[in-house]
Amino acid sequence: MPDSQLQIREATDADSPQLIALIAGVFAEYPGCVLDVEGEEPDLLAIATAFAQKPGKFWVARQRGQVVGSLGLVFHAGYAELKKVYVRRPERRSGIARTLLEGAVSQVRAHRLGRLVAWSDSRFVEAHHFYEQHGFRRGPETRELNDLSDSVEFAFELDLARFSSASRMP
Repeated sequence: MPDSQLQIREATDADSPQLIALIAGVFAEYPGCVLDVEGEEPDLLAIATAFAQKPGKFWVARQRGQVVGSLGLVFHAGYAELKKVYVRRPERRSGIARTLLEGAVSQVRAHRLGRLVAWSDSRFVEAHHFYEQHGFRRGPETRELNDLSDSVEFAFELDLARFSSASRMP
């Protein structure tokens, strides 16, 4: 496979430094967003181990030897939740996020769950559009994280009957 070709695979703990750099880069786009890995996001230090314990799964999208996208999935009773969905700015609108989402939907269906939820920072307007374009409905709920970024998040929910996908992820 040429190095420029997109590869999506389950994350390993060795992906953590590049994943942290990806998320730090996204946060830097938004005034007031702070990435405090040790204090607020310690899962990032050993991402595969952390998600296996949730229980969940975590994937990275790699291109040219770099992590350019990510998506985590945590399984709950009756639904699954998206976590840490990020794509590096130069690769946005290239289909990476959709491919990650399609794979996540396949996993949720394999677990016989019919609902997928996501929480998105109120500042991440591009992400809100992405979710809505792919069948998520924004709910009335918000939550304050009381974190260093003073994050307020909007709730999004997808009834999997509204999403069609043929993609698979490992």
